[in-house]
Amino acid sequence: MSVSRGCLCCVKYLMFIFNLIFWLGGCGLFGVGVWLAFTQSEFSSLPLSFPSLSAANLLLVAGGVTMVTGFLGCLGALKEQKCLLMTFFVILLFLVLIEVALILVLSVYHEELDKKAKDDLREGMKDYLTNEGLKKSWDNMQRIFKCCGVSNHTDWHNKTSSGKLPDSCCRDNTERCHHWEEPCYEKAKDWLLANITSVLGFGVCIGIVQILSLVFSMLMYCQILRAEKYMD
Repeated sequence: MSVSRGCLCCVKYLMFIFNLIFWLGGCGLFGVGVWLAFTQSEFSSLPLSFPSLSAANLLLVAGGVTMVTGFLGCLGALKEQKCLLMTFFVILLFLVLIEVALILVLSVYHEELDKKAKDDLREGMKDYLTNEGLKKSWDNMQRIFKCCGVSNHTDWHNKTSSGKLPDSCCRDNTERCHHWEEPCYEKAKDWLLANITSVLGFGVCIGIVQILSLVFSMLMYCQILRAEKYMD
């Protein structure tokens, strides 16, 4: 009985430590999501498929769910309640499966997702003159990234009443517009990848902690069952 109780205490504290790390990781992901959403607020009227906006929303959701799940795991470890532990295990397993499915989808269909995002942006260009928020977002993006159009400046063909490129496409204020050559979609995507590389490494660490938390939660659940049998 003493050996079984000792094993339970050992697993309990290990699970609490890993879930505390897991919870802190969720706080980190949520914080990065808030930072990304704040820095990209100038583009808030663009379609949600725009890379940096979709990444910000994804990190906010992932961070929030991770924080709640980590708290549930810490509580289950401290209280030694089978119901909490099993609930935590099921939620975390479901979360891991979603993450794996998301990684596979992004890996296999990344070209299709890029195409859809570009099509959404081009479709939104039609409202450039009628939607003030969208106009401001496009102008901000083109000035900040020094780019023009989704793939090139021809995306603006017939999108403005005068037939000219938006002023934000031009390098200077001369009568003849010397437009930027770089495509906005690729520039924004490169900016996102450059700023989120460390977050991806952090995500791998969180994934390892998730697997260990699954293992320790099940070990603790089995140890509690074993301890209850000894008591009976």
